[in-house]
Amino acid sequence: MGKQSLNGKAKGSKSYVILGLDDDKGVPGGRPPRVLSVLSSVLERKIQRNEKLLKASGRKDVITLFHGTRAPALSIRQYIDRIFKYSGCSPSCFVVAYIYLEKLLEHMDVCLTSLNAHRLIITSVLLAAKYVDDECYNNVYYAKIGGVSIAEMNRLEMKFLVGVDFRLHVAVEMFDNYCTQLEEEAAGRGQIERSSRICGLGRNWSSKDGASCSPTTAGYNCRAL
Repeated sequence: MGKQSLNGKAKGSKSYVILGLDDDKGVPGGRPPRVLSVLSSVLERKIQRNEKLLKASGRKDVITLFHGTRAPALSIRQYIDRIFKYSGCSPSCFVVAYIYLEKLLEHMDVCLTSLNAHRLIITSVLLAAKYVDDECYNNVYYAKIGGVSIAEMNRLEMKFLVGVDFRLHVAVEMFDNYCTQLEEEAAGRGQIERSSRICGLGRNWSSKDGASCSPTTAGYNCRAL
């Protein structure tokens, strides 16, 4: 796909600049792009809210391939910072990864919790990097970044692709919309919390926004470890 086709219309916009998407390596001086902290905050609040409601309702969450037996030691913020530091993916990948993540939660009717968040994040970023960036690391390297085996990384990728019907295309309008929502979240207006469902997301993904894609589809230009 390439970053230019996705970011062309958004580049230079207020949301794009505030989230730090205009610099592939983050803000000069080593400070990571703001999208990382904003996305981490959004996901952490969703997890806290979901787990509180699951406990209060007595409902058992659906167990998937993404679930672990216990929550990892790294926080969501630490994990996302680690992925950005070692993957070399563009900041825009984290916006696309968030779109993928919410689409999967909606399709699978699964709640985001501390038991599945880390595997969902590393897999969504992997797919976003393969789709958005001109070059990206392969699954072996992402498995090391994410703290999973290569066999598990491959299984997670395929499970995620099946869960979103292999539709990885993100329309420019949808990307812009998510950038705006994240920018509003950064400004403290909290629009994301009000527009999202507790478990999954209530947005509609029309067929025209999705294109069939697989780990071996042309356009996946991944460099070896």
